[in-house]
Amino acid sequence: MKRLLFLLLFISTTIFSQQKIETKKVSSTILKHGITIHDDYKWLENTSEKAVEEWVELQNNVSDKKLTEAVKKHNFSFKIKDYNYLSTYAIPSKKGKYFYSLYRVDKNKPGVLHYSKSLNDIPTPLVDPFDIYKDANVIMSDYYPSRNSKYLAFKISPNGSDRQEIKFKDFSNKKYLDDVLTDIKFSNVAWNDDKGIFYKKNLNKEFFAKDSTYQLYYHKIGDLQSKDQLVYDTSNSKSNFTFFTKKDKLYIVETSENESTENYYYTDTNSESFEFKNFLKDENSNLKFLNIANDKFYFSDEKYPWGNVSYFDINNRTENTVLIPQVYTHLLVGTTFLEDYIICKYNNSGKFYMSIYDYTGKFIRKFEAPHSMDFQIRLFDKKSNNLFVTFYSYTISSLNYKLNITTGANSIYFNDFIVPKPSLFPFNYFETKTITYKSRDNQQIPIVIIHKKGIELNGDNPTLLRAYGGFGVVSSPNYDTGLLHFLEKGGVYAFAQVRGGGEKGQNWHKEGKGLKKINSINDFVDAAEFLIAEKYTNPNKLAINGGSHGGLVVGAAMTQRPDLFKVVVSEMGRLDMSTLEKYTTGSYHFDEYGNPNNKEEFESLISYSPYHTIKEDVNYPTCLIITSENDDRVPPFHSYKFVAKLQNRAAQKNPIYLKVNKIAGHSGNISSYEKRVKEKSEFYSFILYHLNN
Repeated sequence: MKRLLFLLLFISTTIFSQQKIETKKVSSTILKHGITIHDDYKWLENTSEKAVEEWVELQNNVSDKKLTEAVKKHNFSFKIKDYNYLSTYAIPSKKGKYFYSLYRVDKNKPGVLHYSKSLNDIPTPLVDPFDIYKDANVIMSDYYPSRNSKYLAFKISPNGSDRQEIKFKDFSNKKYLDDVLTDIKFSNVAWNDDKGIFYKKNLNKEFFAKDSTYQLYYHKIGDLQSKDQLVYDTSNSKSNFTFFTKKDKLYIVETSENESTENYYYTDTNSESFEFKNFLKDENSNLKFLNIANDKFYFSDEKYPWGNVSYFDINNRTENTVLIPQVYTHLLVGTTFLEDYIICKYNNSGKFYMSIYDYTGKFIRKFEAPHSMDFQIRLFDKKSNNLFVTFYSYTISSLNYKLNITTGANSIYFNDFIVPKPSLFPFNYFETKTITYKSRDNQQIPIVIIHKKGIELNGDNPTLLRAYGGFGVVSSPNYDTGLLHFLEKGGVYAFAQVRGGGEKGQNWHKEGKGLKKINSINDFVDAAEFLIAEKYTNPNKLAINGGSHGGLVVGAAMTQRPDLFKVVVSEMGRLDMSTLEKYTTGSYHFDEYGNPNNKEEFESLISYSPYHTIKEDVNYPTCLIITSENDDRVPPFHSYKFVAKLQNRAAQKNPIYLKVNKIAGHSGNISSYEKRVKEKSEFYSFILYHLNN
């Protein structure tokens, strides 16, 4: 401890004048495909070593001091809490017999799951993670009622990581069962009636080792986990798989290791032998599975990249039938299958709507979202034929509506617990628009831009530009009271829907993955140039941010064009592409990034890898690099190494900060309300602090 305090005293004198922390270099090399890569900071991958822990503590001490200073200056915490209190909330979700909501009873403890029998009943506490573990860092990540709502299975994350536990509660006596399942990772829970559950088990011995979640088990209620039956195992083939139950069948979708083919299986859950029938064999990975109902397999076909609904009979596949055709340029975002209806959710240039069909493909009705809002279907009441839907946007909190499928009538919904509140701002106070800009290769890239209506766009506005751009993910609005205050203070927000995402259909994803991953990064850089050229901002007023895959995008954009940005905030980013296949989930994502075992693809990975594209003679923008010590999806040492290399160059004059969340994983500090507020406040305060200096 004395040694650490001496180091802190010695280096802190330097850090606050020169904004640098010296990190030792230990030379190592990687030789692959005849390419030699030098790595001076590989030692930081040994996260449990004392030297690494001390280095992280020192980095946190420095970043905490700066973040505290920024928060004091801009006071985002007060406004976030104030706006949260005045915001409206969504209707509880219905699963099985009951309605469920997560309420924060204590702002310093994790949320408590409540349930009720009807929308207007008083919610009753059901699962309190703190009650079970007496630890405020333990969170419940999901919950699954059994078919007849006899039991509730729920997943617990003790330390924020993806490695979790499953516990159970009995609805009749409100008691927790003795059953505890451990080593759960990347798994949902699929019930076999009320008798037991199917779950995936992880076999990793080391925390950040290459993932080994290849086994599906069946657990009978009341048994010890050691008695659970191994149902399915891909340990030899290294295939990834998903699973679900429908009525009396268990379905498995297995994707080959190289992600080129898929196999679909089902088995009768009434038979404990679990003999699987392969009803769709070696299918090229061009089907997007939607649902199985009445022995029909519903999917979207790659031939229709904007999204359609087709089906075939799983017992006698002769041909595919297109039930609901694609609507060109209208992206099919999602489908909801009810007993008598199929609801298709579409997005057309930022305008969301739903179209309702019956199972013959007959069009029934269309409902458009108000104020360019997104929406979630919360429940369907078959007796009245009413859909209960929650609408929301970047700047408008939840609006709950009741929509009648038969008559088309629609009305805002309130009850004893969801009461009317005045809106925080008039609905036209902020201007939201989805437009396009031209990329360097003449593609039209969608971008969402939000600012206060009537603001002067003089090229001097503090601006936050974000993106994700990977895995075909379709971006959607996220109501954020921190963003509201940023906009209220004159900020501009932009989200670039770059290639690699799915905002313009399946082809949009293909144009930004594998050997074309550079398109995601180039599109993001081009978005920055567009915002500057159109007088929204300038390089001294522009901050960029992304998380996970988005962290890679902003990290690579910064090393490509550091002259465009004042502030860079990368969260849980995959920043060292040379180790893709070595740790955690990287080997599952060769199709997205490229296969490092292929020379051409390895060269491509290294060409945009943020860690490897740092230049010695460049003063990069001010950075806040955020990660979590228990992130076993994108290991924290991606961020450690990136920060160390940025800091330890003579040319670097702008400060580089590293913030490492303790007892947290890929989602960050989310275990309590106070931690969430602190995280948001630090983020926006840090950005404004530097953009306004």
